[in-house]
Amino acid sequence: MRVLDVATLAQWVEAAPVNDSAQVGPDVVIDTRKVTPGALFIALPGTRVDGHDFTQAAQDTGAAAVLVTRRTDAQLPHLVVDDGQAGLSRLARHVVATERERGMRTIALTGSSGKTSTKDMLAQILETFGPTVAPVGSFNNEIGVPLTACRSNENTSFLVSEMGTRGLGHISWLTSIVTPDVAMVLNVGNAHLGEFGSREVIAQAKGEIVEALSVDGWAVLNAADTLVAGMAPRTRGHIAWFSPDADHRRPDADIEVWAESTHADDLDRHSFTLAARRGESTWRSPVRLMTMGAHQVANAVAATAAALAALAMNDDIDDQTVTRIAEALSNAVSRSAMRMQLRERADGLVLVEDCYNANPDSMAASLTAMGHVLATRRVRDPQTRGVAVLGDMLELGQDSARLNAESGRLAAHAGFDVIIAVGDEAENIAEGARAEGARVIVSTVEGASGSLGWTSHDVVLLKASRGLALERVGREVFEEREAQA
Repeated sequence: MRVLDVATLAQWVEAAPVNDSAQVGPDVVIDTRKVTPGALFIALPGTRVDGHDFTQAAQDTGAAAVLVTRRTDAQLPHLVVDDGQAGLSRLARHVVATERERGMRTIALTGSSGKTSTKDMLAQILETFGPTVAPVGSFNNEIGVPLTACRSNENTSFLVSEMGTRGLGHISWLTSIVTPDVAMVLNVGNAHLGEFGSREVIAQAKGEIVEALSVDGWAVLNAADTLVAGMAPRTRGHIAWFSPDADHRRPDADIEVWAESTHADDLDRHSFTLAARRGESTWRSPVRLMTMGAHQVANAVAATAAALAALAMNDDIDDQTVTRIAEALSNAVSRSAMRMQLRERADGLVLVEDCYNANPDSMAASLTAMGHVLATRRVRDPQTRGVAVLGDMLELGQDSARLNAESGRLAAHAGFDVIIAVGDEAENIAEGARAEGARVIVSTVEGASGSLGWTSHDVVLLKASRGLALERVGREVFEEREAQA
């Protein structure tokens, strides 16, 4: 945020009046380890610790003020509010409103899968056109969204806001904090199916993002997803359509983006021709992605459509605009760990960590991508062995057993030689894999790395929901080699 005096901040967060001219900012933090000189420290209560117990530490590391629900011993200006999270949200609303008024564009996105990868691509595109603020990792909830928004200041051209949802009304609340100029829905899948009950209810919740647009805004929708396409009547704004292929063209669209001539290399990194149209003008430019998986093509065209919509609000777009976007996509890297993150051990073992989260759609995408990698590597190295370490997909409700078993079946179909099943759903995963004739090892997360002798010919995938912290297996596989060395 801009550097502000305490008295102004008190008004913005609706705290008790504070007659103090001390300057606060630019950083707003909830972790004392991230305090910088002049920062505002938000003392939030947690399940294990209470931020109010750390205000003195915030003072010691340079904070200029604290936002609290009660006074503490810290000798700093106290912004006292009834609810710390609500105070943070009010602050973020003022920050966003202030910067939008002078021309900053806000882009909000949601979807059942691919949000973070698409957000990373979009940020790297927009950075070539102006200073951009985007979430770190998956900061997409009632804390992460306002914290990211508070990083905006008088120099920010674009604010990208990733928005998750666990119920009806959640995205409406988040868009009240970050009012979108561009609102994008990537897809509607089975993530959180246990909480929502059906994909139609998920679509209802995610579609709240396009309802937040004004008549001048842009809804960016997936033409290849029926439930997303069905959100078009819910927005007052213009519509930009995207599709991973030319089979779902929308000639009536104000803006449309699609991919042509798609092909993959031996690590399933895809190249394609990026095609974009606005009005009577169509532009094409080559893209070679550095990230793995066919699903990244859909993420790339989605990011392109959102960028074009944001840029179209200020300037005309032309062939040079599309060329710059294509170059940015070709240079884009994953900025968020454990999302199809490829690592190679010194002896040649390949490890792909895709274990930040998991749902049926992302599981299928990962296994499909890795199936392609295995098939192409076996041409070069017939001794290639595919090992999938699969754990629970959480929050799937009554379909949990069936869908986790399906992940085992998909792994076997993808060509993995060994499936190591871990977690509470291990037996279901194993059942699905065995039904397709795969070799299965049932283990624990702690024992997974020791359940198999690793070789230099192995290609290993780690995939599970975040609760299993499956990256521990990756660390142990690499440490094993270092110990041997």
